[in-house]
Formats: sequence, structure tokens, C-alpha cells
Amino acid sequence: MKTVFEVANVRCGGCANTITKALKEAGFEEVSVDLTCEPRKVTIEIVDEAQSAQAQAILRSLGYPLSTDDRGFTEDTILKAKSFVSCAIGKIN
Repeated sequence: MKTVFEVANVRCGGCANTITKALKEAGFEEVSVDLTCEPRKVTIEIVDEAQSAQAQAILRSLGYPLSTDDRGFTEDTILKAKSFVSCAIGKIN
């Protein structure tokens, strides 16, 4: 089933490229990132809760947590820094 995650810190095509590449490398076949709305939406074909948790962990590790995640100032700052690096990598690739 298609699952939509609303994520924070996604700004451009570089971010979308990084997210798409990382999720596809993890075995997710259908991935799309919608840059036209706020918060940004990542749509993934997921078959069970384990895959959902895995996708969320991958997004967070790249600096793109769910927009509903409860984050403190320090954690939010760290995730934003990670997202800048992920974005730059996505622009290069």
C-alpha cells in the first residue's frame, strides 16, 4: 500500500534525489517526493509496519524527520545540518 510521510527539512531536488536514492537502495521500489506542498510529502510503497519503521529511520538518518516528530532545539539543529549535507550530496549525484 502507498504510504505518505510528511517530512521536514526538504527544500529542493537535491534533497529529493538523496531521499529517493537511499530508499531505493534499501529495497523500496516505488518512491516519490512531492516538492509542491508544505510540509513536503514522501510517498512509498510499503507492505508492513516493519517497512514503515525502516523508511522513517532512513529519512531521519538523512536529516528528514517526520514533520510531526517531537524534536528539541538541539536535535532539530542536528537534523537540519544533516539535511544540508544530504541535499548537497543529492545535488552532486
